Amino acid sequence: MAAIRHTLHKEVFLPNDERLVGVVNVAKASKKKKTAYLCLAVNNEKPSLITICQVKKSDRESYKKKSSWQLRELKLVDGKDENKTTAEFDLHFEKVYKWIANSASEKNSFIKCLWKFCNHLPRQKPTFINIPKDLLQDQDNSPKMGVVTPQIGEEVSVLEPEDYQALTAREESDLETLMAQYDFVIGNAEEFTEQLARELSELDAANIRSILASEQKVQGLMNMLQTSLDEVSELENRLDIYDDILKNVKDSVAQMEEKDAHMKIQHKNNIKLLDELENMVGHLDLPEKHRLALDGDLKTAEGIAACTAAAKALREATNAHIHPGLMKMSAYTEQKAELDKLQGKFILRLSHHLNNLFLHLGNTCEENLTHLASDLILPQHTVCHRQLLPYTDLMNWVRDTEPSSYTQLCRVYTSSLSKLYEKEIKYLFDLAKEKINRNGVDRKYKTLGSGQDLSSKSSIKTKSVSLLGAEQFGSDLDVEEWESFDRILESLLSALEPICLAEQQFCMQFFGLQSDVAASYSNQQLAVPQTPGLRHAGSEELLASAQRKEKQINEELRRMMGELFAVLEPELIGFISHFDKMDGFHSMYVLVRMSDHVMSARDTGSYLSMTFAGVLVQAKRNFDRFMQSQIRSIEEAKVSRKSRCGILPFVANFETFARRAESIFKNSERRTDLDRWYAKLVRVIFDQITAVSLEHPKTPQEVVQMENFHHLFTVLFQLKIPCLETERREAKQRYNDALQGYVTQYFGRPLEKLNLFFEGVQCKVAQGVKESEVGYHLAFSKQELRKVIREYPGREVKRGLESLYRKVEKHLCEEESLLQVVWHSMQDEFIRQYKYIESLIERCYPGAKVTLEFSINDILDFFSEIARSH
Repeated sequence: MAAIRHTLHKEVFLPNDERLVGVVNVAKASKKKKTAYLCLAVNNEKPSLITICQVKKSDRESYKKKSSWQLRELKLVDGKDENKTTAEFDLHFEKVYKWIANSASEKNSFIKCLWKFCNHLPRQKPTFINIPKDLLQDQDNSPKMGVVTPQIGEEVSVLEPEDYQALTAREESDLETLMAQYDFVIGNAEEFTEQLARELSELDAANIRSILASEQKVQGLMNMLQTSLDEVSELENRLDIYDDILKNVKDSVAQMEEKDAHMKIQHKNNIKLLDELENMVGHLDLPEKHRLALDGDLKTAEGIAACTAAAKALREATNAHIHPGLMKMSAYTEQKAELDKLQGKFILRLSHHLNNLFLHLGNTCEENLTHLASDLILPQHTVCHRQLLPYTDLMNWVRDTEPSSYTQLCRVYTSSLSKLYEKEIKYLFDLAKEKINRNGVDRKYKTLGSGQDLSSKSSIKTKSVSLLGAEQFGSDLDVEEWESFDRILESLLSALEPICLAEQQFCMQFFGLQSDVAASYSNQQLAVPQTPGLRHAGSEELLASAQRKEKQINEELRRMMGELFAVLEPELIGFISHFDKMDGFHSMYVLVRMSDHVMSARDTGSYLSMTFAGVLVQAKRNFDRFMQSQIRSIEEAKVSRKSRCGILPFVANFETFARRAESIFKNSERRTDLDRWYAKLVRVIFDQITAVSLEHPKTPQEVVQMENFHHLFTVLFQLKIPCLETERREAKQRYNDALQGYVTQYFGRPLEKLNLFFEGVQCKVAQGVKESEVGYHLAFSKQELRKVIREYPGREVKRGLESLYRKVEKHLCEEESLLQVVWHSMQDEFIRQYKYIESLIERCYPGAKVTLEFSINDILDFFSEIARSH
């Protein structure tokens, strides 16, 4: 406990200029597993402040104060039981805190320390209940003079008598001299006392003689004092006379001071009034050059600059802060009416000019649409923006001065420019569609040969079959078309980005829709000093206001961009939907491209990013619909029942589908979407392989599963798709199970009679007959065994294997090349059965010299010859 006390004092209290005087290791009664330290501390100031602190150990192995109470707030200390030793105790502040100490001794030491320091409180001493009386008594009730027994946290002090005075240095020196003179008689105290008495009498006589000799001098001093008193009395009389004279002057001076104070107040008021009037005149006065500039030219750069300066001066004059009392003056009313008239007139003229300018620029740009390039590029409107930017300050002035005129100008601008953007964007999308269709038709036309008539190009269908359940799944031409579509889509999106971002930047600057509220909020926060641990009173309201203002500006900007590019999102959705209907693979390219553009956007809150995000949602829906159609095509796939099954179409098509999907989604952020559908597709393929194998009339169930699961396992092994590792292992397991089942069913037991014979032998052994005695039974004698063996000569066995090979060859398809694998498995099964029979003959007929008419080498030769001959 001493080490903990030292650590707490050093880390927690010493840095705060406090002393730890008592500590106890406690836990709350409701949370016994969470321990803390209850400490009693005293600061080093005068008067001292005594506090009770709760200290806990943090995750970083350091101690920190969690709660603290002043000792004078303590109302009651409850020891729980006066007669029974317990570690529980309660401290009553405003709330009741229930503690359990680490031990009863720690609890008693802490309560004793509390009682000691509570006795020093001037008032409101707490009550101690249920505590042994010996803890609430001093260890020594009668301390000796000059000594105080130190308690916990107290310093040792020494008490001294009140009448005691220490000797000065001179007195100490005289005493030493005296003792040196009478050192010879220090042993005879009586003689020493008489000697001191005689010397004292001589000194008293000398003092009396000296007093009598100085009596005349004392008398002279008294006379001088009497003379001084007379002079002082005369001086006081003269001062009284002067005071009477000054009484009349005092009244006059008081009146003069009062008049001077009134004059100073009047002078100050006149100065303040003059300052207010000068301030009003200075703020309300509009110089003549600005009056002329308001009627100046709005087409030249010099005229715009002069009008801007005049408009700012007019706004300052109109919005000048004037004292409410001065607003009742007729001069103020007249000047304000004149300024309002000038402002209204200029707003009307400026609005008319900007309105005509917007319409003119919109019509001019629309006339240039006939010169659009054949490439996927939208024309830049930098010339239009450059002509409007000089009016930026005037536009902001209109917004602050007349919101209704500002709204009307915004409406005219969006109405004029939206028609232009609508034509440009529609032309861009039509051109993209034309390029995609033309590339597809040209490539398909080249495959027809030079003898084909050119008129047939229009009749060529560009739609490809991209369903896994179809007999044919795309072609090389389809891959080229998809890649061409991907390139044109990327060019299309790249052409839209600079135009939309440039227009948004212009609208933010020209119409004052860029928010600097957050920056102003940060500056105000820096200007206001913050108290550590306390939040500024108005910080939350200021932040909320800033966020509301910024949200309003962003909504207004998006609304304006939405009106300017109203056709963008419908055209883009129509574009991707058009090609999605032609071929579902387009939805994969669209999903990846749109996701890349959304994720790489520099301004995620811009109109274009929001639009692309909305189109991305539609692209995701198209992709999900395409993948769902793949699953549906697998479930509805039709397999020919007139010939052997072979590799199912959706199994064969899955490789092409997966390779194309992997090339599209390579390094894409949307990889997880494809992985989710992969698992669903493969699971449906598993189910459909099993379903087809159960229903096909021409091909055995095991063959259908063996060939298709082997093909699917090979594809998954080659692709190495991480999310399909579980399905790859399952496909391999199902292939092995189907192979084993086929071999077991169709190979069977070529030595059937031998197998039946030895099954009977096994039954006898199971009944308790020894293996060496089985040959003594008539049905299982050596003669019977030789008779059965003679029925299986080598040539008959080979003839049966050749028949089996032809049957297997008829069942299996050539595409998967599993014939040799199956034949080798049957060879292994035959050898296993052969070895089994040989082992039974050796055990049951030892020494009979009975063997089969062919050996294992013969079996290997049979299988090898049959495989080579076919």
